[in-house]
Amino acid sequence: MSAGAFRSDLFAGRVALVSGGTGGIGAAIGDALAACGARVTVTGATAEEAAAARARPGFRAREALPLDVRDSAAIASIMARLPQLDIVVNAAGVIRRDAEHDPAVFADVVDINLTGAMRLCAAAHPLLEKSRGCIVNVTSMLAWFGGGRAPAYSASKGGLVQLTKSLAIAYARDRIRVNAVAPGWIVTPLTQALQDDHERSAAIVARTPLGRWGKAGDVAGTVVFLCSPAAEFVTGAIIPVDGGYLAA
Repeated sequence: MSAGAFRSDLFAGRVALVSGGTGGIGAAIGDALAACGARVTVTGATAEEAAAARARPGFRAREALPLDVRDSAAIASIMARLPQLDIVVNAAGVIRRDAEHDPAVFADVVDINLTGAMRLCAAAHPLLEKSRGCIVNVTSMLAWFGGGRAPAYSASKGGLVQLTKSLAIAYARDRIRVNAVAPGWIVTPLTQALQDDHERSAAIVARTPLGRWGKAGDVAGTVVFLCSPAAEFVTGAIIPVDGGYLAA
């Protein structure tokens, strides 16, 4: 996110929860919300991930906690410790290339990426209803494209698009907005192998109209917009953040 793009007090007095916020795109989102004044809790899958996030230079969230989004009781415990809740970002996700053709692995990936998001949305609903808050889900370009090596990841991200639209309708009566971002090719540890493959990286850049890989901050800036008063009439939207890749 470009410095100065948003006011530092934009989310003053607001509380945000970012699942999967200990690394990659989720960490950039947590930092961006905190830079705009929110009190941010980020979660990672393990205690080690949470501790590493807290030790990261420039860490801006208030807390980093372990959370397995497959565990409803753990989610309820997180909700119980929050004084209020205004913003939820579902960025927790895994990809297990090739192994996802095993139905058991497939089911586990979907449980984390899709059902985990639903668990968090359902648990957060009472608090968000009180604050008239918002949810932003992090999906993927693979919601549109097939992924031969990652059928579960692709299916879960496609499902997350439809979950976003469905909850936008269901939660509108409670004045809770639900939107999603669909990152393109973003420089994160998840895409490191592709970045290191010169031929495939060059092909990605060649197809991308803006001519570069994206940065995690590019996605974070769009999330900040969706959580802000500037987007108060936006719900059910899926915004690609891909440098034009889907349009090319």
